[in-house]
Amino acid sequence: MPTSIRLDADIERRLDFLASSTGRSKAYYLREIIEQGIADMEDYYLAAEVLERMRKGQEPVHSAADVRVELGLED
Repeated sequence: MPTSIRLDADIERRLDFLASSTGRSKAYYLREIIEQGIADMEDYYLAAEVLERMRKGQEPVHSAADVRVELGLED
């Protein structure tokens, strides 16, 4: 789906430089940046939701010591 965005002039120059110095297109780097950024944001919001559930007592919490024992790493 075609989408357009306005970039700050400095960002545009940096993107132009990156594309020209690597031989890849600006579109390639924009796709890469968006894909990684979305993955990072998804991870962040998932972690925030889990943390909120933990604070409310709705998410099980296990100590590192209990996990080590469960995995047979300690007696």
